Amino acid sequence: MKKFIDSFINVWKIEELKNRILLTLGLLLVYRFGAQVTLPGIDATKLTNLTNQTDEGIGWLINVFTGGAFSQASVFALGIMPYISASIVVQLMGIAVPYLQKLQKDGESGRKKINQITRWLTILITLVQGPGYIYNLYRTLPGEAFMLTGPTFIYSSVLILVTGTIFAMWLGEKITDKGIGNGISLLIMVGIIARMPQAFIQEFSSRTSQANGGVMMIVIELILWFLVIIACILLVMAVRKIPVQYARRTVSGDFEEDMMGGNRQFIPLKLNASGVMPIIFAQAIMFIPAAVSGLAKESDTALSIAGMFNDPFGLVYNIVFALLIVIFTYFYTAITVPTNKMADDLKRSGGFIPGVKPGVETGDYLDKIMSLITFPGSLFLALVAVFPAVAVSLLGVQGAWGYFYGGTSLLIMVGVAIDTIQQINSYLLNKHYDGLMKSGKNRKAVA
Repeated sequence: MKKFIDSFINVWKIEELKNRILLTLGLLLVYRFGAQVTLPGIDATKLTNLTNQTDEGIGWLINVFTGGAFSQASVFALGIMPYISASIVVQLMGIAVPYLQKLQKDGESGRKKINQITRWLTILITLVQGPGYIYNLYRTLPGEAFMLTGPTFIYSSVLILVTGTIFAMWLGEKITDKGIGNGISLLIMVGIIARMPQAFIQEFSSRTSQANGGVMMIVIELILWFLVIIACILLVMAVRKIPVQYARRTVSGDFEEDMMGGNRQFIPLKLNASGVMPIIFAQAIMFIPAAVSGLAKESDTALSIAGMFNDPFGLVYNIVFALLIVIFTYFYTAITVPTNKMADDLKRSGGFIPGVKPGVETGDYLDKIMSLITFPGSLFLALVAVFPAVAVSLLGVQGAWGYFYGGTSLLIMVGVAIDTIQQINSYLLNKHYDGLMKSGKNRKAVA
C-alpha cells in the first residue's frame, strides 16, 4: 500500500502528467454538468414518468450509458452513443468499401479522413435519433411538462440534441489529445459510475429495511462483486504469447564488429481481442424481436415473444444473448485481428516463429491460434455478460444493482480503468518512478 501511495504522489511531481490529469478531470466535470441541464421548454420538476421508464429493463441500460442524461431530458440525452454507433458502422463498412480500405492503409492522413467521415455520420445518426427521443417525451410526459409546443420546440430540441452530442464528441477527442486515457471511453465510464451510488443505495435500503438478508447479504454481494471484477481484469489482460525469433545479422564498423539479432520476443494475442463489441452487437440484435413483435399486439404469440425479449434477466433472453455473443466474438475478432498482415510485417522485419515457415504458413498458424483461444474467450465473455441475471436470480439482487455484476457496464469500467492506469504508468516509468502497477520487467526496460 505504501508503494502505491508513493507512486500516486509521484504522479503530481510530473508537470505534464499533472496538467493532463487536471484537464481530463475538468472536461469530465463539464460533461457531467451538461448531463443535468434540461432541454429548454421542459419543466424539470415533471419528469417522473420519464424516470420511471428508465428504472429497469432496456431503458435502464440506455440511461446508464448516458450517465442519467436520458431520464433528465438533458441536452446530452443522446450522450456519446451516436458517435459509438457511427464508429461501428464505419469500421464494418471498411471490410466491404474499397475507398475506406484505401484510407485505412494511408496512415495518418487516412485516419483523419476516416475520423471526419465518422463525425458526419454521427450527425446523421443524431438527426434520426433526436426526433425519436422527442416523440418518446411527448408519449411519456404529461402535457403540463411542456412549456413550449409545436414545431418551434421540436426543431430547437433536435438542434440542441445534435449540438450536445457533437460537443460531447469534442470533449472526448480533447481528452484523448490533451488529457489522459481514451476520451470517449472515459465519458461512457463516468456516466456508468455516476449511476452506481444510487443503485447501491437502493440495494442497501432493500436489504436492511425489508429484512431481506440484512448487512450480511450486502457483504456477500460486495465480495462476489469484487470477484467478478477480478475475473473481468483477467479477461481483459489475458494473452497468449507466441514466441518470435529474429535472424542474426552482423554490423560492421571501422574498428569493431558487433553481432546483433537472434533475440527472442513474442507476439501477444489477446484472449478477448474483441473487447466489449460482441456484447454491444448482441444487445442491438436483442432489441429487434421485441420491437417487431410489438407491431402485432393482438397476437398472444407476439406478446409472449415481446415479454421474453424485454426481460434482460429471463432465461430465454440470456441463452440467446450468450449464443449471439459467442458468434459475434468470432466475427469481430476475424475482422479486427489481421493475422496475414501480422505475418507479412514479421517477415519484412526478419522475424519468424520457430518451427513455422515465414509468410502464408505463419499467417495460417496465427489464425489457428486465434481461433483456439477465441473459443474460451468468447465463453468467458458470454458468462460475464449474463452474470447479472445469475446474481438477480440466485441472490435476489435488485435489477439496478444487478447490472453492475457483469455485462457491458462492468467490462467498460474495467477496460477503461486498466487502459488509463497503463498510460499513467508509461509517464511514471519514463521518469524513472515506480508505476501504479509495478512490474520489475517494465522497470528494468526503462531504467
